[in-house]
Amino acid sequence: MENVPLLEGLHVVDLASFIAAPAAATMLGDFGADVVKVEPPHAGDTYRALSRVPPNPQVDGVNYPWQLDNRNKRSIALNLKSPGARPVLERLVAWSDVLVTNFPPRTRAKLGLEYDDLAPLNPRLIYADVTGFGEAGPDAHLPGFDVTAYWARSGLMDVTRQRDAPPAMNIFGSGDHATAVTLFAGIMTALYRREKTGQGARVTASLLAEGVWAASMWLQAILVGAKNPRPVDRIHPPNALANMYRTADDRWVLLAFANEDKQVPLFLKAMGHPEAAENPRYADTASRRANSAEIVALLDKTFASRPLAEWRELLDAAGLTYGVVQTLEECARDPQLVANRIVVPIEDGSSEPPLTVDSPIRLDQERKVPPRPAPDLGEHTESVLRDLGFDAAGIEDLRKAEAIV
Repeated sequence: MENVPLLEGLHVVDLASFIAAPAAATMLGDFGADVVKVEPPHAGDTYRALSRVPPNPQVDGVNYPWQLDNRNKRSIALNLKSPGARPVLERLVAWSDVLVTNFPPRTRAKLGLEYDDLAPLNPRLIYADVTGFGEAGPDAHLPGFDVTAYWARSGLMDVTRQRDAPPAMNIFGSGDHATAVTLFAGIMTALYRREKTGQGARVTASLLAEGVWAASMWLQAILVGAKNPRPVDRIHPPNALANMYRTADDRWVLLAFANEDKQVPLFLKAMGHPEAAENPRYADTASRRANSAEIVALLDKTFASRPLAEWRELLDAAGLTYGVVQTLEECARDPQLVANRIVVPIEDGSSEPPLTVDSPIRLDQERKVPPRPAPDLGEHTESVLRDLGFDAAGIEDLRKAEAIV
């Protein structure tokens, strides 16, 4: 018997734009859910144009972010501002198991898209929404992107830089994709609750909450009275063995020694200085912290004497924990990605299909749906409307009402 995808038969309405909420819907689609993306006519989801916004790379003829976050969906172009669209929306809500949105609260209220507006239409509906800064408080109405809410507001942008360096712009979508995983988890939790109670639920997530969760180890320290940590000075860090060093061929190696008592002697032997283990300035954790700048100066000189390949060989032989700061090009070619299906081919009918990044949740006992091309704007408008029970005359009436084009 063929292994049917886990979420086959689950109906999802993607009533959202840009990244976090649509990406959560994509994850549902990865496990077989039927996802219908609702977009405004003519321009569609503004995310369709993001690949043209600097500093994003541009690839001729390939809308790569749209493919990434909207694969395996059907697109219906629906003008929610038209009164004629309301019957379509209500049928979509009645049809759906899950509805995801990220409209700001004021827009949801204006369009009649609040949970309290839609839940009466479907008592089993899982209504999942993402905001920038949460549902309450003085800034609940503000629009939020991951760079403003996840990175900047949470404190992450301040501490993930070298001291005296300006904050850096992070890759667009990095906070959104983390938030999408949280929203997916919330949706699946609500579906489990529905199995037990028969009732729908509202699921919420915010970019700010996700950023705070990502920064929570140090934020928790602040909450209990710690001194505010400042951006690290690489040449005078709190811990020279959790620091970055440049090799002779201009590559960076990140040391990450969690068990110093065991790893430091191995490290000093690999570096060719086993006698340093007896030096009282480096002999224990306290002395190494007190002399971190001196250690960094020594390690800078040592790492600069050999290329990365030689250091990898030495550190691997000693069984030490370290990382190589890879470029994105190197990461794209990393054999671990293909071996673990972190990247998978798009089923586009070509003989050499391009690869796309898979969503990170997987179950050994469940297969995912192979990624198919993301939809063109309104590509499935008529087929979705027929699924909702509209006949040819009804579809024509919707056109006359300017609910669809």
